Amino acid sequence: MKNLQRLLQVMRQLRDPETGCSWDIKQDFKSLIPYTLEEAYEVADAIEREDMQDLKAELGDLLFQVVFHAQLAEEQELFDFEQVALSVADKLVRRHPHVFSDVVYGSEIEQKQAWEALKASERAAKEAENHTILSGVAKNLPALVQCKKIQDRAANHGFDWPEVEPVYAKVLEELDEVKEAWQSGDQEHIEEEIGDLLLVAVNLARHMQVDPEQALKKSTRKFTRRFEYIEEKVAQSGREVNKCQLEELDSLWNEAKIALQKT
Repeated sequence: MKNLQRLLQVMRQLRDPETGCSWDIKQDFKSLIPYTLEEAYEVADAIEREDMQDLKAELGDLLFQVVFHAQLAEEQELFDFEQVALSVADKLVRRHPHVFSDVVYGSEIEQKQAWEALKASERAAKEAENHTILSGVAKNLPALVQCKKIQDRAANHGFDWPEVEPVYAKVLEELDEVKEAWQSGDQEHIEEEIGDLLLVAVNLARHMQVDPEQALKKSTRKFTRRFEYIEEKVAQSGREVNKCQLEELDSLWNEAKIALQKT
């Protein structure tokens, strides 16, 4: 707690109107959004790279963002860091009655169902305040994450296909509509249909128990490794990628798929 108190004090000094840092002083909740998101992504990146030293540093940077927002709120007499900590502690106790009270679940499935029921109850209270089922989904989430959360929320209220097959058919239908839009030459319509295709692809991922954000990250990493393999092979011949014929690059791509299939 001593180190946490020191961090809170450092934050107060940075925001001091007379002796603080000019950059920190001029920040507000909205201006900090990109920094908060960036720090969260950097935490995820450190975890995926299994770099524990970097993870320690990135968690500190993310904690600083929490402290920064709490300081802004305290200055506006909205809430403070203690109330933030109390709020999450209360939520964790409320959502884990099998740990903090005498509730006993017969299985992990029963425990998960109880967890989801409690979250649904909390969301219902928020929905009553916001007057809409989907209004509680954060608008600044990555597009795939936001799309999945919105579809999950709608599904929890009965708006969903009951099985995978019609979702798969819908993907094929949307793909045909993308082709029709492309043939029309209407760029705005093409964008709309591409968006519809991506949305239903997320729905297909949901029905197949796949997280679309993580799936795309993995495929992007795979693409990166294969492209870097091509780049290295081309460099060994004293050339640059953009000087090669597409047929050669395609052949190297297939070579990379075999060479890197276990990485």
